[in-house]
Order: sequence, then C-alpha cells, then structure tokens
Amino acid sequence: MASSARDPKRVVRIENVTIPSNKHVRIALTAIYGIGINRATELCESVEVSPHQRISSLSDEDIERLRDAVKNADFIVEGNLRREVATNIKRLKDIRSYRGARHKQGLPVRGQKTKTNARTRKKRKS
Repeated sequence: MASSARDPKRVVRIENVTIPSNKHVRIALTAIYGIGINRATELCESVEVSPHQRISSLSDEDIERLRDAVKNADFIVEGNLRREVATNIKRLKDIRSYRGARHKQGLPVRGQKTKTNARTRKKRKS
C-alpha cells in the first residue's frame, strides 16, 4: 500500500534526514543541516509548493520535486557540509592558529568574554 497524501504518520526522508510531517514545509526543511528559513522558502518557490502547507498534506510528486531540488541545488547540505566544516576546524588546529587553539580548548572562538558567560562552550567542570 503506497503512502498517500494527508497521512500524518507518513515518514518523509530527504538527504537521509527524517522530515517532521506535522510542520509547515519551510520549517520542516530546516531539519536538514545547511538549510535555513530563507533557503527553505526559496526551495519552495522553485518547486512551486506553498511554504505554509504541511508536509503531511503534500502529494508524493511534490515531495519528489522537493527532494530533487535539494539534491540538485548549488549549495552543500547534510553530510558533505558537516565534513567540510570538520575539515576546516581540523585545518585550523593543525596550523596552530588562535582559532584552532580555542577550538581545541573548548572555549569560545569569536572573541566572546569568558569570565561570566560561555557556559555552553566551557561545559560544567566535574
């Protein structure tokens, strides 16, 4: 039995990411690493899908058009983007730049003060 439109339990996967089916298309596409609200809205316009429609109400051909648009886009998403970011950070560490040292130490990289803030970067000392 093929999954039909308007099935709230239907699982939609784009670029090996499970897209939440109860959210609007432009919000749901942000689950893919490398796609934000603006890029998601542009993708919706390019495949002529309303960005305010819910994923569960899309037809199979609409989802297929979205999948193709993300795959053939001129930007990098998900695994390739994660790999590129990781290699950039590794390069900074290897050349022993200041930013690389901050990454290594787990401290803020972009000049933020650390006396009172930076709790998310510094983690809790046990």
